[in-house]
Amino acid sequence: MKVIVFGATGGTGQATVRELLDGAHEVTAFSRHADQLGIRSERLHRVAGDALNPEEVERAMSGQDAVVVALGVNDNPLKVRLLHRSRTPTNICSEGTRNIIQAMHRLGVRRLVVVSAYGVGETRAVLPWPFKLAYRLLLKEQIADKERQEQLVRNSGLDWIIVQPVGLTYGRPHGGDVLASTTGEIHHNTIPRSDVGRFLASAVGGNQFLFRTVALSG
Repeated sequence: MKVIVFGATGGTGQATVRELLDGAHEVTAFSRHADQLGIRSERLHRVAGDALNPEEVERAMSGQDAVVVALGVNDNPLKVRLLHRSRTPTNICSEGTRNIIQAMHRLGVRRLVVVSAYGVGETRAVLPWPFKLAYRLLLKEQIADKERQEQLVRNSGLDWIIVQPVGLTYGRPHGGDVLASTTGEIHHNTIPRSDVGRFLASAVGGNQFLFRTVALSG
């Protein structure tokens, strides 16, 4: 398959690109900093672009079979919350996804796999209270943006899957010991990005979780 990954230079995006390449897919890595992606493959195409620019999004998506959205704000949450300073706009998830969905409709691309966060949307009610407090105090803008993003995906009319990982780490992969739950159940509060990338790569071609929100934990 030809798969485009938006947010390809973030930790989860890079892990997804690697897993897709390992699965013999042809991958387009879309990011404002695509030239900084330290992955080499004849099946990898780097596209420098901004997900907030509809024309750049649509141009990069032409000819794709599936889309993975791994957009997010990587800045220190304290700086974003208290100083309102961020290198990435805090509406990147919702507005970027809006542009992506519109381009998919125009180009006839159906499969959409989106990385959200545990505790958003369908899992909001089961999020432990210390994390609810952290979301409210430190990540209020980012979580509100994720809520808008998920609503856009559910209303998109596309073949979507929403993936909600718990706290992301750069730890060693768990291998097969990963829980993918559609009821909000989790094993641990963290999961390596490499495990998330592997799940996302499998989701672009599978139908097990179609039109479902999947909580992902180690």
